[in-house]
Amino acid sequence: MDVMNQATTRRHVLRLLAGAPLLACGAGGAWAREGSLIGRLIAEAQSRPMVSQRIDFISQSLLGVRYQANTLIGGPRRKEVFVIREDAFDCVTFCEVVLAAARSRDLGEFETSLLQIRYEHGQVKWAERNHYFGQWSKRAVENKICQRVMMEPTVTIAKTVQWGEIGKRSVSLAAIPVATFMANQKLLAAGDVIGFVSRRPTMDFYHTGLLAFAKDGTLLLRHASQSRRRILDERMADFVAANRVGHVTLLRASEPSQLAAG
Repeated sequence: MDVMNQATTRRHVLRLLAGAPLLACGAGGAWAREGSLIGRLIAEAQSRPMVSQRIDFISQSLLGVRYQANTLIGGPRRKEVFVIREDAFDCVTFCEVVLAAARSRDLGEFETSLLQIRYEHGQVKWAERNHYFGQWSKRAVENKICQRVMMEPTVTIAKTVQWGEIGKRSVSLAAIPVATFMANQKLLAAGDVIGFVSRRPTMDFYHTGLLAFAKDGTLLLRHASQSRRRILDERMADFVAANRVGHVTLLRASEPSQLAAG
């Protein structure tokens, strides 16, 4: 599924360092190197004063990059490896890499930020990884990386979710009906993170992406699309209709200065 970052073999994700777009490091390792696309985008984004502007710029620069599931390495009986890719993403790794890059001034800050976003306590452990997007969102808010965007009315959706060896977990989602979401576009900002609540009783979310706007103001979903096999912009109205979306959740990145002040 798009929202799950499942384990895969090291063979699929580690490449030769020379010229390779894939970067991987352990808990204390450094991955920064010359020629990194992410490093270049971080530098070019610095002229944009707001984190939402940097998210929009960095995510737009990644349009066309291919979709790939199962990019992360680790499991309950497999060593967790801190993986950073810039050549391929699933829907969650796309959002977290863009968010981490937009909150950073250099590659060192990017690595630290990505650790905080992907893992509960910033430790490279499978048990600490935010496997569910509901879990990912909750911890992003608790760590003041994001804040929730609320609209009225909201509804509470309670589920017991389960995925493979992760086991069962009870979740309670404060969700926005899609009609309310579409009717209140004036409250939205480019770069907001959107989660699409699953209709399945054992899954919290089935997809995520970022909000963007076309030049004419049309609301877009910028996402790593499994069906289209790449990062693309899609009209939000078309996506919610085609996928029979019922409810969404919204997060907005906090300014790094807010994080320091908190």
